[in-house]
Amino acid sequence: NLDVLSKNQKLFTFNDPIYGFIRIRHPFLLELIDDPVFQRLRRITQMGLSSYVFPGAQHTRFEHAIGAMYLMSKAIRVLRLKEVEISLEEEQGLLGAILLHDLGHGPYSHAMEHLLLKGVSHEDITLALMKKLNEKHNGVLDIAIEIFQGTYPKTFMNELVASQLDIDRLDYLKRDSFYTGVAEGNINSERLISMFEVIDGSLAIEEKGVFSVEKFLMARRFMYWQVYLHKTSFVAEELLLKIFKRVKELLNNNSYIFMSTSLHYFLKEDRILDDVAVNHFVQLDDVDVMYAIKKWCESEDKVLSTLCKMLIERNLLAIDIQTKKISDSKLNKIKKSCMDHLNLSKEEVDYFVFSGSIKNSAYNKKINPIALANEDNELVNFDAAKDQSFSKSLSKSVEKYYICFPKELK
Repeated sequence: NLDVLSKNQKLFTFNDPIYGFIRIRHPFLLELIDDPVFQRLRRITQMGLSSYVFPGAQHTRFEHAIGAMYLMSKAIRVLRLKEVEISLEEEQGLLGAILLHDLGHGPYSHAMEHLLLKGVSHEDITLALMKKLNEKHNGVLDIAIEIFQGTYPKTFMNELVASQLDIDRLDYLKRDSFYTGVAEGNINSERLISMFEVIDGSLAIEEKGVFSVEKFLMARRFMYWQVYLHKTSFVAEELLLKIFKRVKELLNNNSYIFMSTSLHYFLKEDRILDDVAVNHFVQLDDVDVMYAIKKWCESEDKVLSTLCKMLIERNLLAIDIQTKKISDSKLNKIKKSCMDHLNLSKEEVDYFVFSGSIKNSAYNKKINPIALANEDNELVNFDAAKDQSFSKSLSKSVEKYYICFPKELK
């Protein structure tokens, strides 16, 4: 049903703290929002365990999806005013694609990605869920699925959903900045959208908006290193992964461990992405995980109970971040101290002392670079329009090395 709602619009309104009142004008969007698969996003936090650092970061994937849908409706309006042809069916496709783009996130969002289904991304699961919803709702998502996959003939529509300056990022940066209280991450999403153009079928920004793009990329870099990869929330999420690694090990030894049926399905053995796995996946959310971890605090297994208590009580591991790779000699020395201090075996100590690396870049100038539209309606690469040293610093991939260990060993 492509009709626009004409009656009782006030009944279909969300009061969003970022954008104010968001009205839903398409009946099919209401059907999708009301579907249990989408309602599950109310129980998936947007920022994993970032609330361990930023107490206000308790918002969910549900409100992010609604906010992104609102911004997409603004983008459609702006582009139509600039005489870009977008049919009603394509509008439906764009709104459906952005509304559902995060369906495949598991409990605590990115914190548990690839844990439940090894080698399967949240985008893969999202696509599977969109296809199931499409069957349930009589093909209403045909175009949305093409756009989500990046295969729709109008390239700019694919780029609105997934690119280096897409609607997803325009919402989550602004929303996460708001809920964390980190003002440096705040961006003017609607200003950027007002400067959208379509040149030769591709999405671009008016050249006068180059400084807004610059601020957007700087805000993204700041949010990643100071918020998304903050050392405390990073350690908390690493602990979460160690907990499930231990549970898997115990299950392989035929130990009984309390948990929900769907969580047990994924942890008992490796699964593939099929209908059975998808049906179990949609039964999982943050509640399953945190309730299980609270129960595991009472486990007879010393490693599991200790890890769970650390997470529940926020008595986390210490972390040391360096620019150079952690040497094996340093790692082994700390492991030896930990084994003596906590009376752990050589296998058990790996749960409490471990190292690795964190890598991130704010902008990739080689893959789908941001394009600017000059006065002659020609595409100009953002990288070419800016000072090279600035562009280089933004696109440089930064890698840092870390080692985690019990605080008592500091």
